[in-house]
Amino acid sequence: MIRPDQVWLAIEAVDMRMGIDGLSLKIQQALGRSPCDGTAYAFRNRNGTRIKVLIWDGTGVWLCVRRLHQGRFTWPQSHDATCTLSLAEWRWLTTGVDWRRLQAKPSAHWRV
Repeated sequence: MIRPDQVWLAIEAVDMRMGIDGLSLKIQQALGRSPCDGTAYAFRNRNGTRIKVLIWDGTGVWLCVRRLHQGRFTWPQSHDATCTLSLAEWRWLTTGVDWRRLQAKPSAHWRV
């Protein structure tokens, strides 16, 4: 099992037919990063039901796919090309839970 220290989410959806070479090129050109830096890069399909993760482990490249049978992965909405997640947020995302709730602040207007 790969357990990345840092995960970068590509905000824009990609074609899930892309493989290692296509996703590596996307990391280099669209994100301006090196796919061989030891960081995990996650991409989603347009429906948000599948993700692909690309990570280089020092000797080769892993390409992993995860599909939800129900629901959608919670993906950030941003004008940036990427978003980084902590390991805890990544675990929540991959199980299909809204990882943004880890940082949710209590509402100041809530009253009993």
